[in-house]
Amino acid sequence: MSDWDTVTILRKKPPKASALKTEQAVNAARRQGIPVDTQQKYGAGTNKQHVTTKNTAKLDRETEELRHEKIPLDLGKLIMQGRQAKGMSQKDLATKICEKPQIVNDYEAGRGIPNNIVLGKIERAIGIKLRGKERGQPLQPPGGQK
Repeated sequence: MSDWDTVTILRKKPPKASALKTEQAVNAARRQGIPVDTQQKYGAGTNKQHVTTKNTAKLDRETEELRHEKIPLDLGKLIMQGRQAKGMSQKDLATKICEKPQIVNDYEAGRGIPNNIVLGKIERAIGIKLRGKERGQPLQPPGGQK
C-alpha cells in the first residue's frame, strides 16, 4: 500500500473547559438551544483566611438565641492590661500574632467573636492565660509543670 492509498482525516480538537466558560461560548450555546447551567461561586479566586459569611450582619441583629458569642469584657481588659504591661500597642500585638489590628481592637472592646486560635496566639504573645479556670494568671512555659 502506497501513501497515495491511505486517507488522513483531520479533526478539530474539542474546546477546553476554560474556553467553554467564556461569555461568547455561553451565548453560542444558548442560541443553539443547549441547556446552560451557570453558577457563581462565593469567594472563588480569593485568598482570604478570615472570610465572613454573608449572614453575619443578619445574625448580629437577630434575637438572643441566634446571636454570635462575643468576647467577655473582662477578657478584653485582660488582653489590654497584658499588652500594656509588655509595652506594646494594638498594632504591635497584631503584627506579633499575624492578625489585623482591627481584630485586636475588637477583642479588647468586647466586640470580637471568640476564636481559640487567635486567643492562643494572644496568650503566648502577652504571657497571660486567657482561657480556662486560671484566666488572668501568668502563662506557664511548656514543660514547666511536673
